Amino acid sequence: MASALKGPVIAPADAYNLKLIANAHPEGWVNPDPAPRYNLVVIGGGTAGLVCAAGAAGLGAKVALVERNLMGGDCLNYGCVPSKALIRAAGTAADVRVAIRMGVMGGSIRIDFGWVMERMRRVRAELSRNDSVARFAGLGVDVFLGEARFGGPDRIEVGGRTLSFRRAAIATGARAIAPPIPGLAQAGYLTNETVFSLTTMPARIAVIGGGPIGCELAQAFARFGAEVTILEVMDGILIREDREAAARVEAALVGEDVEIVTGCKISGVERRGSDKVIRYERAGSAGELAVDEILVGAGRAPNVEGLNLEAAGVEYDRQGVRVDDYLRTFNRSIYAAGDVCTAYRFTHMADAMARVVIRNALFWGRARASRLTIPWCTYTDPEIAQIGLTEAEAAARGVQVTMFVQELSEVDRAVIDEETEGFVKVLVASGRDRIVGATIVARHASEMISEIGVAMAAGLGLGAIANVIHPYPTQAEGIRKLGDAYNRTRLTPRVKRIIERWLAWTR
Repeated sequence: MASALKGPVIAPADAYNLKLIANAHPEGWVNPDPAPRYNLVVIGGGTAGLVCAAGAAGLGAKVALVERNLMGGDCLNYGCVPSKALIRAAGTAADVRVAIRMGVMGGSIRIDFGWVMERMRRVRAELSRNDSVARFAGLGVDVFLGEARFGGPDRIEVGGRTLSFRRAAIATGARAIAPPIPGLAQAGYLTNETVFSLTTMPARIAVIGGGPIGCELAQAFARFGAEVTILEVMDGILIREDREAAARVEAALVGEDVEIVTGCKISGVERRGSDKVIRYERAGSAGELAVDEILVGAGRAPNVEGLNLEAAGVEYDRQGVRVDDYLRTFNRSIYAAGDVCTAYRFTHMADAMARVVIRNALFWGRARASRLTIPWCTYTDPEIAQIGLTEAEAAARGVQVTMFVQELSEVDRAVIDEETEGFVKVLVASGRDRIVGATIVARHASEMISEIGVAMAAGLGLGAIANVIHPYPTQAEGIRKLGDAYNRTRLTPRVKRIIERWLAWTR
């Protein structure tokens, strides 16, 4: 048997992080003896890899899973789980501050940031058992901890052992990268992979990048009481989102005292005493910003280094592993899933791609990634949830659409909750009841978008949604209202005249 492995280190070394490591990369774990040949060898223990391994093993396949760092990948350790724990705490703080509008009186609140972060670590540690080495070993998966490297087109080397396979799946994910700003590395900075190791809150934070990660964490830290500035090179934040949706979120951030500087180019960073000073240019003018910490929320790179992909005949580039619509690489025995091979770097996308791999790799399936209906969400307050095409994307592709918009200010539950700064927007193919895209801006947009996703996946339109009884009062009633709006467009003058004559004749 292979020798025992020493686990990675994650700060701070408290009881919760020690529990996390014990689950996700236990010190002293001994890799098993390899099977003569595996139906599937999976490289990477993040969402895509775990779904591949568990799904294949559950079907009776002989499966090996290789992870070099922490099981659970980015989502559990550095992404979805810790960030949403912080966002939940920050949202609670914001609710307390506005409670007076509801007639709930109280004194000033105090944020115990150390406690907030401790709770985050506790939640993460509790959830880590779902992705643990022990759990997957119990599912019948041979778990190998260590660096994986292809030794040829049908074998993988790890810890001095060779894993022969009929099929393999590359699910190594992606990592945060920093832009090449002079002095940034010397001054020091945080990414989503290090920010959750904080135990004290920086008083002043600069966030480089106005994408989803940057905006989510900027709002959270502002709600904890930090002075936050977002620096974005483009002319607006959340540039991949519907522009009206991005504008609503930008207004919300500014309303919570987040300073947003767009159209700026950072020329350098330097240390001045305890300050980190960012130099930037905007509209021909130079500026400086002194902060305690810099959070880089821009840039991800696929993890393809060190895998010896050339030996396996797997092609890759700066965007990641190249795959076809069936998620096969150039080597038809090797597949890929998740962040390592897609621009849609979402946990739920990794999950969906892994299911495509299982069907195609084990059963000669013909499942296609292009047929997936993909939602994505930005977890600011209000949230943005998007599925299908935005208005700008439809125009760029020459898709003729009819747009239906329902403001939440006209939805009773949103008014009751004082959460009216949002809308539901649905794009329908012109002349047809076929939904091609939707955008929701609402406090719980991520919970609302799935109704539209189900309709799109099932080929149902707004007319069908109008026939679904929605509980009253709910904010999702805004979606039903759009169904009614669509049905009203079917009442053309000619149809109305016919109905009027019928009703007159039957009186």
